[in-house]
Amino acid sequence: MDRSFYHFVLSFRGGVKGDLNSIFAESMFNDLSFPKEEKAFDPLSRYIEEKADSQMPSVIFDDLYKLYEERFM
Repeated sequence: MDRSFYHFVLSFRGGVKGDLNSIFAESMFNDLSFPKEEKAFDPLSRYIEEKADSQMPSVIFDDLYKLYEERFM
C-alpha cells in the first residue's frame, strides 16, 4: 500500500485519553504545515526536530515511524 506517514498516524486519533500516540496524532493533524505526503524518515524527522512541538516529541515519532515501516514498507 502506498500510504504516507501522515495518513498512517491519523489512525491513532481519538484514542484513549492520555495515550501518547493519540496526542501526537492530534497535534500532527492540527499542524497545517506538516508534510502530509512524505514517506521518508529523514525529512519527517528533520521536520519534527525543527518544529519542537511538545505534543510531537521525537521519541514518539521514532516509535510511530517504526510501526509505519513494519506495516507499509
